Amino acid sequence: MAGSSAIEISEYRGRLAPSPTGYLHLGHARTFYTAYMRARQAGGTLVMRMEDLDTARSRSSYAEAAYEDLRWLGIRWQEGPGAGLGRSDRDKADKKNKDGGPHGPYLQSKRGAVYLAAWHKLMRGGFLYPCKCSRKDLEHAAGAPHEGAEQDDEPVYPGTCRVQPAAEKIKNPESMNWRFRVPDGEAIEFEDANLGPQRFVAGVDFGDFLVWRRDGFPSYQLACVADDAAMRITEVVRGADLLKSTARQILLYRALGLRPPKWYHCRLVVDHNGQRLAKRHDALSIRALRQRGLTPLKVLAADVPMER
Repeated sequence: MAGSSAIEISEYRGRLAPSPTGYLHLGHARTFYTAYMRARQAGGTLVMRMEDLDTARSRSSYAEAAYEDLRWLGIRWQEGPGAGLGRSDRDKADKKNKDGGPHGPYLQSKRGAVYLAAWHKLMRGGFLYPCKCSRKDLEHAAGAPHEGAEQDDEPVYPGTCRVQPAAEKIKNPESMNWRFRVPDGEAIEFEDANLGPQRFVAGVDFGDFLVWRRDGFPSYQLACVADDAAMRITEVVRGADLLKSTARQILLYRALGLRPPKWYHCRLVVDHNGQRLAKRHDALSIRALRQRGLTPLKVLAADVPMER
């Protein structure tokens, strides 16, 4: 009875946070399944959040495909679009069920007020400054970033605009990039539940990073922290390519006066050339693997043939 009661009152809250910019691939499958199993083993809640802030590449068809592919893998979530529904009864859901819970909306494109409030709090704390540097300016100094450019491959910012104080009269972040001023030389340390102790030095391993883009959208770093805090996420499960992003986000949690979640970073799945999988690996998308006749068990196994 005691064990059952513990499961019932579990405060564990995990999340699935796909981006609808392409079909989910083998690496996503294994990371999201890990998130599902950790929530399930903890007797907790799993939240679905669609990270659709990349408006140029996001497609509703990719979002629908993600929901379907994850359900095909046996993954279920308790909050978010279609929460708790199987494929056969999804169309019967009413609007409330589709919204999926008390912390919606669960589409980042509809959560602008949450991000703006976080930006204002950071501004009041003196953590931000405007930046006029273009992407080309930064790429000239350090190689061009990969898909998901604001994440771990954001080049270390050289501090070109750092001397510019943030004007107190600025009330909105519109038409300008905004960066977070990192505490140079401070070691950001955290314990990862899968990969062990981690340590990154601000100003060395990463520099002042974007929190708001001139196109009117928050960066990945700010949106992720604001949403995970608002949705009361207690553990973030994601790929090891985001370890450095975790160090950045810990600084944001601190600046916003928020308690950070725990962390679990999954080892990356790579192709036979040793390159991490990206959505351009169409042959290794969950959808393509399904069409090849693989079962969910086979997709989640470690020996899926890396065919092209």
